[in-house]
Amino acid sequence: MNKIKIRLIILILSFIGIISIMTMTISGETKKIDSISENYKDKLIRFHVIANSNSDEDQQLKLKVRDEIIRYLQPKLINSSSIAESEEIIKKEYSELEEISKNIILENGYNYDVKVGIQYSTFPTKQYSSVILPAGEYKALKIVIGQGQGKNWWCVMFPPLCFVDEESGVIDKDTDEKLKEILTEEEYKLITQKTEKDMSRMKVKFKIVEILESIL
Repeated sequence: MNKIKIRLIILILSFIGIISIMTMTISGETKKIDSISENYKDKLIRFHVIANSNSDEDQQLKLKVRDEIIRYLQPKLINSSSIAESEEIIKKEYSELEEISKNIILENGYNYDVKVGIQYSTFPTKQYSSVILPAGEYKALKIVIGQGQGKNWWCVMFPPLCFVDEESGVIDKDTDEKLKEILTEEEYKLITQKTEKDMSRMKVKFKIVEILESIL
């Protein structure tokens, strides 16, 4: 009986030890990711479009508005060298962006209101080809269609990651160079991965951080 108790105690202590090591490892990774990502989150502008509802028609309308806004803004942001410059460009275009959105909505037989503005929004972990961004609050151009009760769509407006080659799994050279310009080497290495294995591993790490932050 005593031997069984001893074995049970050893088993429990071993389990506690393993859990403690795992916790410390995860905690270390979390702090490292938080430390690096806190800075680069302020160097990006995301793009956030929210549909009126989850009906098929409203979801398709959301995508049409998205396409026109990206088509209009992308050439204007292509030579921007900072988030401050990009934000200034976007803010000057608020009226035009609202008009573009409303025209698309009217052309498709609807009369929804549109709200346009830059604000902080919460995003989940998201992969754009070879770039993976962890969850968190990012500054974003936000377009809300009608009641804004439907599923949303997001990308990165600056640097321009809204149009990336999903099939090849890599971002284009110009976008990659833009990322290197605005991010530190450490920040760049954190979010850009070269192989599928690396991307999967980093997504798991980011997801763990996301879960821990939601619990805390």
